[in-house]
Amino acid sequence: MSVSPSLTPSAAVAAPAPGPTQAELLDFVRRTAGDTELIASLPLDPEGRTWVRLEGPGGSEAWLIGWPPGTGTGWHDHAESVGAFLTASGELKEHSLTARLPTDGWKTLELTEGIDRERRLGAGKGRSFGRHHVHEVLNESTEEHAISVHAYYPPLPQIRRYSRSGQVLRLEQVERPADWQ
Repeated sequence: MSVSPSLTPSAAVAAPAPGPTQAELLDFVRRTAGDTELIASLPLDPEGRTWVRLEGPGGSEAWLIGWPPGTGTGWHDHAESVGAFLTASGELKEHSLTARLPTDGWKTLELTEGIDRERRLGAGKGRSFGRHHVHEVLNESTEEHAISVHAYYPPLPQIRRYSRSGQVLRLEQVERPADWQ
């Protein structure tokens, strides 16, 4: 077989297929949350969150997470990954920022007024989000566990954790996959 002189080797290699979109991830978490047998199989701990890694669509990373009453994630982002999550049972509350933050080179930011958003996500409710989405997710119930399904693409390269005091957001820690798997 001969190759035309005008065709370079790099041009002959097909580009990798793009990963799932935010909408496809949201569809996946919705379908997965509807699997009552899977949801019921998650071991629940009264003291801390529990999780099971799932196979997500198109090379994505997915998790089934149990939230005891009064637990939450703290402020964090998912770096370069897009994602989606949906509450399968119970209710979760999400606080998020509507402004895009710089991705590197800072430790402390003064946030402007009016960039906070709050959502309540009862069973069957979810959302998708883009890269660098900063949020915290909470189970504010004092009695009921919540269970949710999450998916991210590309698989999480890191999670940046923040502390917040009023309008001041501080980068506290950068976690890599080995820290949570």
